[in-house]
Amino acid sequence: MNEERIINIQFLTTTSFLFLPDSTIFRLSKEGIMNIEEIREYCIRKKGVTESFPFNETTLVFKVMNKMFCLLGLDDHRVSLKNDPDKNIELRAQFPAIYEGYHLHKQMWNTIELNGTVPSKLMAEMIDESYDLIVASLTKKLKEELKNL
Repeated sequence: MNEERIINIQFLTTTSFLFLPDSTIFRLSKEGIMNIEEIREYCIRKKGVTESFPFNETTLVFKVMNKMFCLLGLDDHRVSLKNDPDKNIELRAQFPAIYEGYHLHKQMWNTIELNGTVPSKLMAEMIDESYDLIVASLTKKLKEELKNL
């Protein structure tokens, strides 16, 4: 399982940073909001992750051990992530930019508009949770392969 969690968000004038346990520092583009490039960088650095365009040239898909955990719309500035159904209901009620997964299982997936209203800390947590859910669903053999990467 991915044990990375965000420790702190620090605001310095108009520049924000995410500090991760492995000493990685992400510089955020706008007051603690992740943009497409930052989401890509955050996803691709996770263990066992690959990226591809299996559907079209504008939807970047991130997979762990060949199972999707994140879809990133490069043209429509949306990201889709898997999450716990109960948590999905809470997130949708709290943020208008978060709604049922677009062309995905509506209970398990959220689509998030990258319109500047979802804080980077929450975005990173949702990416982590999506990744962790997929890793938890892997077979014992695939979990072992992932562990040994």
